[in-house]
Amino acid sequence: MARRPHILVFAAALGLSALVVSACTGAPPADASSLTGGISPVADGVDASGWEVTAWEIADAEAREVASATTGADGAFTLDLADDTRRPIFVDARPAGAEAPLLAGVIAEDTADVTLNERTTVAAGYGMAQFFGDAQPSGEEMPLANAAAMAANLADVATGEYGEVLTSSPNGSETEALATFTSLTAMLSACLTEEAACVSLFETAAGASPVASAAAAFAAIARDPSAEPDALFDLAQEAAGAEPGLSDPPAAWTLALRFDGDGQSLDGPGNFAIDPRGHIWINNNYEYGDDPTVPVCGSDEMFEFAPDGELVGTYSGGGLSGSGFGIDFDAEGRLWLSNYGFAAPEPGCPADQQPLHNSMTLFDDGEFLSPDTGFTQGDLSWPQGIEVARNGDVWIANCGNDTVAVYPDGDPEQARNLGSLGLEQPFTVIDNGQLLFVSAMVNSAVAVVDRDGTPIPGSPLTGPFDRPMGLGSDAAGNVWVANSGGISLPCPDRVEEGRGVPSVTMIAPDGSTTAGPFTGGGVVLPWGLAVDGVGNVWVANFDGQRVSAFCGADPSVCPRGLDTGDGISPDDTGYAFDGLTRSTGIAVDPSGNVWVMNNWEQVPQQTNPGGHQIVAFVGAAPPVPVAAFADGG
Repeated sequence: MARRPHILVFAAALGLSALVVSACTGAPPADASSLTGGISPVADGVDASGWEVTAWEIADAEAREVASATTGADGAFTLDLADDTRRPIFVDARPAGAEAPLLAGVIAEDTADVTLNERTTVAAGYGMAQFFGDAQPSGEEMPLANAAAMAANLADVATGEYGEVLTSSPNGSETEALATFTSLTAMLSACLTEEAACVSLFETAAGASPVASAAAAFAAIARDPSAEPDALFDLAQEAAGAEPGLSDPPAAWTLALRFDGDGQSLDGPGNFAIDPRGHIWINNNYEYGDDPTVPVCGSDEMFEFAPDGELVGTYSGGGLSGSGFGIDFDAEGRLWLSNYGFAAPEPGCPADQQPLHNSMTLFDDGEFLSPDTGFTQGDLSWPQGIEVARNGDVWIANCGNDTVAVYPDGDPEQARNLGSLGLEQPFTVIDNGQLLFVSAMVNSAVAVVDRDGTPIPGSPLTGPFDRPMGLGSDAAGNVWVANSGGISLPCPDRVEEGRGVPSVTMIAPDGSTTAGPFTGGGVVLPWGLAVDGVGNVWVANFDGQRVSAFCGADPSVCPRGLDTGDGISPDDTGYAFDGLTRSTGIAVDPSGNVWVMNNWEQVPQQTNPGGHQIVAFVGAAPPVPVAAFADGG
C-alpha cells in the first residue's frame, strides 16, 4: 500500500521504545489562562517525551494556533493561553519530528486539565466530525461548543478515561456503543505502535479526501461509517487489548448514545423540535411506568434536553394530553404541540382520564399560553403532525376525521378546517417555501396545496407512495416522503392492510413530478424523516433497530459516487444500533448529531408500549442550523 507523504515521517517519530509513560499527575492546579496535562497513551510502549503539543482556537472560519509546548520526559506539558482565548479549544499533539498529529482532545468551557490519548482523540473526531478540515475543526462558536459537550460524553479529556455517559446506563454494558468506541481506540493504539497501521488508518479513513491528523481520520469515519468497515475492524484487531471491543466487524462504524433524562419520565417520546441554541424539545405519549404490563394514561408532560443529552426541563399543563408526533416552533420561539392522545384503553386508563384527542398546546418562555383544555378550534380530531408555515400559519393533520386544519398566523380564533383534500388518515405536513404538502397513510397519497389551502392540479398525488408518513424538505424545496409500507394508526379506527414496500420518494418543489420510490439504505418500516444540512435524507424505522440514510437531490455531496435515492447506509442493515427500539421522530441538530426516538419498546405491551430513551448518532450528518427566533432567543 502506498504511503502518503504527510505520514512518511511519523515512523521515526513514534518512539517505539519499551518505556510506558503516563501523564503527570502531580502538577499544581492550572489557572484560567493555561492548560496543564500530559500525553498518556492507552497503548503500551509509547514514548511520550518530546511531543509537539498545539492549542487551537477553533470558533472561527479557520483554526488559529494560540499556544504550543513540548512534552517533558514524563509526557507533561503546559500551554499558556491569552486571557481572551475563546473556548472550546482544540489541542493536538505529534511525536517529535512528525508532520501528522496523532493525539487530540477538545477542551470545554470549564476544563483546565487535559490528558491526550486514543480515547480523547476518537471522541474529538466523532463529536466534532462535521466541523473538521484535513487536520483540525473550525466553525461557529455555539455549535462547536455543543459538539465539544457531546464529545465529553465519550471521553473525559481531563483524565483520558471513558466518558461517564458512555459507561453508564442506559449505555455501558446495555448497548454496543462502548465496545464500538473501544475498537475505534484500538485502531489508534495500533497506529501509535506500528507504522503500517498508521498508513492503513489514514488511507482507509480518508477515502477521496486526504486527512492530515488522526482526529480528522476518525471524523472522516464518522461522516461515512460504512465505507470500509472490514478493513477498519482488521486494524482494530491488531491492538485489541484487555478492554473488550467488538468481536465481529460492524456494517458501519457509527457511535450512538442513549439518554433517558431522570430515568423516570420519558415514556413513548414521539418527535423533536430543536431551538437555535441546539436544545432539544420532546413530546411524550404516556405517563411514565417502568412495568409495561401496568396500564397508563396519556402524558401531560413535555421535556427539554441540552445539546449533550442532559435533561434540563420538564413542563406540564396547557392541555398536554398524550402528545404524539406534532411539535414545532414558530418564528417567535413559541412551541406548538398536537395532542393525539395515546393511552391504555378502558378500564386500564379510567374513562374520566381518557384523552379527548382534539386539541393543540402552546408554550412560550416557560409558560403555557393554551388553556387547560388546549385549543380545540378547527374541528381537531386525533391530530398528528403539524407544521408552522413560513408565514406563521399553523397546519394540523387530523388523523381522526381525514381533514387538515389551519390556524392563520397562529391564531386559534381564526381557525379554518380545509376538509379532506382527498386524504384518508392524514399524518403530517411540510412547508417547502412554495407549497404545503400533506401525507396520508390509508389511501397512500400526498396532497399539495397553496397557502390558502387550494389544491394544485393533480393533487392529491398518488402512485409512488405506500402508506406515507414523515416528510422533509431540502433547501431547494424538494420534498422527501417516508413510505412506511405497512403502518396505519388507531384514529380511532385502524385500517388493517397487508405489508407493502418500504421506501422513500422525492417530489419536485412545485409538486409536478416525483422520483422513486427508492428502497435501499436498509429501510424497513419508515416513520419519521429528516433532511440534513446538505440535502441528504435520514429515516427513522419503526422496526429493525436502525436508521437509514439516502443520497439526496444533489449527488455531488454524497459519498462514494452515489446517486440520488441510493442508500448511503448499508442496504442490508441500515445504520443498525442495538440500543434502538421502535423509532418515530428523527432530527439533525446544529452540531451534526442525528437524534432518534425510542418511541415504543421492541416487543410492545399495549398497556404501556412506550420506549424510554432518545438516541444520538454522534457527528453523523451535516448540521442543520436553526435561525434565531424573532425575539433573539
